[in-house]
Amino acid sequence: MKIAISGKGGVGKTTLSAILARLYAQEGKKVLAADVDPDANLGFALGFTPKELALLTPISEMSDLIAERTGASKENFGKFFKINPKVDDIPDRFALEKNGVKLLIMGTVKTGGSGCVCPENVILKRVISNLVLNRDEVVILDMEAGLEHLGRGTADFVDRFITVVEPGQRSVQTYESVKRLAEDIGVRKVSVVANKIRSFADREFIQSVIPPDELLGFMTYSENISDADRNGVSPFESSASTVEEVRIIKQAIDA
Repeated sequence: MKIAISGKGGVGKTTLSAILARLYAQEGKKVLAADVDPDANLGFALGFTPKELALLTPISEMSDLIAERTGASKENFGKFFKINPKVDDIPDRFALEKNGVKLLIMGTVKTGGSGCVCPENVILKRVISNLVLNRDEVVILDMEAGLEHLGRGTADFVDRFITVVEPGQRSVQTYESVKRLAEDIGVRKVSVVANKIRSFADREFIQSVIPPDELLGFMTYSENISDADRNGVSPFESSASTVEEVRIIKQAIDA
């Protein structure tokens, strides 16, 4: 199972990613969660401590590794480099495991703008492609609202594209934007999880704007989840009701 989860910051996609990862691990499956969001906080949501996370370097910041694999020397960095570098050993070498879930932090390219053709971006895209195409395990990609790291060849092998929304027009606009981006790389269906539901009116609003066949389920607003986020601890241990809601969403994904 390969799942890509996107959405604007603060909507709860990292909470969904972390709980899904833990649920799959609970079943005894091998799970790798990749943090592809520049505002990386999936590690805390998976239960890693600050001390443990300090041991992880984002892939995009491993300049020596990037230079070695792409052949980009200091003299020609960004000008001449391999576009198909070897990356299949990177997840096992640089992921950290806890609670049955391996965590890989991808990082972000800080220069050249989005979509730049540079050694860092080439490595990130190749690693993500390898995770989706070649890894014999559940892979969960916690992504930002854009899908720029997923190319056409990779997108074909992702089982679910999920965007997390809140009950509001701005969040729905993000969903429509993700849907357009997904169509550009050949994805015909984007599934939706609605988070921070506080009332029946919130549910009605979501059901009025999201087609029924695209709506995977709802996550109720939880103070326990907000507290967990503020304190940098795992939502899996913080809110049993949210875990059960995600378990139902997982059943819809698996079905």
